[in-house]
Amino acid sequence: MSEVVHLHRDGVSVVVELSDPVPRLLHWGEELDDGDAAALPATADGGVLNSSIDQPRRFTVWPTEAEGWAGVPAHEGHAGGVATTPRPHGAGVWVADSGHAVTLNLRDAVSDLHIVLTYRLEVGGILAVTPTLRRTAAGLYDLASVQALLPVPSRATELLDFTGKWCRERAPQRRPLGFGSYVRDSRRGRPGHDSPYLMTLGTPGFGFRSGEVWAVHVAWSGNQRYLAERLPEGAGGHGAVLGGGELLRAGEIRLDADDAYTGPTTYFGYSAEGLDGLADRFHRMIRSRPVHPRKPRPLLVNTWEAVYYHHDLQRLSRLAETAAAIGVEQLVLDDGWFSGRRDDTAGLGDWTVDEAIWPDGLAPLIDTVHGLGMRFGLWVEPEMVNTDSDLARQHPDWILAPSAGLGPAARHQYVLDLSNEQAWQHVFKRIDRLVTQYGLDFLKWDHNRDLLEAVSRGPDRRDRPGPHAQTTALYRLLDALRERHPDLEIESCAAGGARVDLGILARTDRVWASDCNDPIERQHIQRWTAQLLPPELIGAHVGGPTSHTTGRTTARSFQLATALFAHAGIEADLTTATEAELEQLTAWARMYRELRPLLHAGRVVRADLDDEHSLLHGVVSPDGAEAIFAWVQLATTPSTSSGRVLVPGLDEGRDYLVRVRSDAGLPSMRQITPAPWLDAALGEGLRVPGRVLTRVGLPMPTLDPGHALLLHLTDPAA
Repeated sequence: MSEVVHLHRDGVSVVVELSDPVPRLLHWGEELDDGDAAALPATADGGVLNSSIDQPRRFTVWPTEAEGWAGVPAHEGHAGGVATTPRPHGAGVWVADSGHAVTLNLRDAVSDLHIVLTYRLEVGGILAVTPTLRRTAAGLYDLASVQALLPVPSRATELLDFTGKWCRERAPQRRPLGFGSYVRDSRRGRPGHDSPYLMTLGTPGFGFRSGEVWAVHVAWSGNQRYLAERLPEGAGGHGAVLGGGELLRAGEIRLDADDAYTGPTTYFGYSAEGLDGLADRFHRMIRSRPVHPRKPRPLLVNTWEAVYYHHDLQRLSRLAETAAAIGVEQLVLDDGWFSGRRDDTAGLGDWTVDEAIWPDGLAPLIDTVHGLGMRFGLWVEPEMVNTDSDLARQHPDWILAPSAGLGPAARHQYVLDLSNEQAWQHVFKRIDRLVTQYGLDFLKWDHNRDLLEAVSRGPDRRDRPGPHAQTTALYRLLDALRERHPDLEIESCAAGGARVDLGILARTDRVWASDCNDPIERQHIQRWTAQLLPPELIGAHVGGPTSHTTGRTTARSFQLATALFAHAGIEADLTTATEAELEQLTAWARMYRELRPLLHAGRVVRADLDDEHSLLHGVVSPDGAEAIFAWVQLATTPSTSSGRVLVPGLDEGRDYLVRVRSDAGLPSMRQITPAPWLDAALGEGLRVPGRVLTRVGLPMPTLDPGHALLLHLTDPAA
């Protein structure tokens, strides 16, 4: 009988057979016992097919053509046009004492590579796969691609991934997985607004609360590749393949003797309980990281939509005083504070305070903010440069662009080549000086353009592809700043949500999900961003009455209810608010602080509804004793009544006291009188068995479009 390695954790099993010449993955999915895992090799091989190779096809942990695999291989490359048909073989196995990890060593004599492949089953049952390839001979080997590939069963035939644009990130798209390769490449030097984000295969019709799903996320902040592949002959004993890795540009990774390339960690998740089960597994893993924020996520005010580039100490001091009075805990000064920055055409790269606007520096404002008991943050965009800047005039060769000349600007800016050590040192010293001088608590770290023609300029106009080196230099920069300033928090912003991945979040404390604060759009954006990230890592702000990005006017209560389910903030000019508006914001801020332990530690749950314009989503505490839900109406619907709507994720063995939270205001309803249960919930509350809520449901009120009702559920016996 073949030897097997059985990793299992939190309801998930990964079974690897130590077969010859290359180990293979026999199972990734529902947890098995050791006896079942040991029995898998006996049924792992299929028959020999017609018009096929003369032995059963196998899909190994490092698939190549040598085993009859005709799909995307684990790696591709060449040594001066030869050594293109790798034949790896096993060269030793190391298993972690915990039984949660296995490292597989492979040798390939064709490409002279030592391949180290690590499988680690993380908290929540998420499988982290990391490959390292080291050249073992002299002479250059051009590495063309490396993918982490896992097989999935034939019953997984429906695919969900994401696309998007500026202010409409993470828009879901579903399709059946037919035969062939479904490949999503990001060549933007960042994941992009249209990032696949989390590619998921599942049983037909899977939803938030039902179906089996298998998913992949590439934890890399540069060029990416995601793929799902189904061949007529399958993948060994499996039906299809799911995988991903870094998308390498031609000539980008060239390995000489003892050089190594470590690909990004690719995360694979499985759930037998639909998309909510998958999200819960990822959230548990993310929350278990040592770098995960442990302190309460402060309610913040960002100055962008309040003042834009019009910085003035008196005006901003009034904004800070008003913010503190309503319960805000952090103020972030956005773009416009540095030299020459009256619009987006100049100043990027210099990072010195504009003395014309701030004759005494930023200290007077920071002192005011700190004196009010708030933290202070600052907007920066260190990876970018305007041509109208001292830096660009002094060092035009530091721009990441061809020697032949600059291509088109984007937002009047170009990318600074951080792989150039002098440029890296310049940025590090300037940002480090700002953090040190002003005692900054927070950086909003922006990245407002794609990397096009991203090459580092070499001698004799011999330009080298730069996205990989740029990404690793960024990581090194963030790591160096965090080492110097361990209490500094950093937000990943990239023209909104164009750089949202677990690679950047290993070095930052939250993401700005989108530049759009319109709550209609935000309901969708936050709903799907939370498929990977827990709410406390997702920045969400309340804007002005009329959206800066869509021109749509929405009810303040709807804006507040939407921002509540994330790391909340405000992005509006509070100095112009009425007393009634400030009272509403104060009550909402108080509610956010009250519910923050629940919102930022609980399980995200979402109902499967037939009506795409109605949403029911919430967060349930880990012990099931408390929950907060939002019943949301985005647009009008043909029906006049929702009927009974099942409330997901609750403990069926408990009773719940159901109360309406009116702290942020009540929604507008399209009904003459509310249902009797709602009347009770608006008062002292209505006691309802958990089983009734989850199995029978509540007849939800008919809301006007652009409104939300907040329901707070507690166990009266807890």
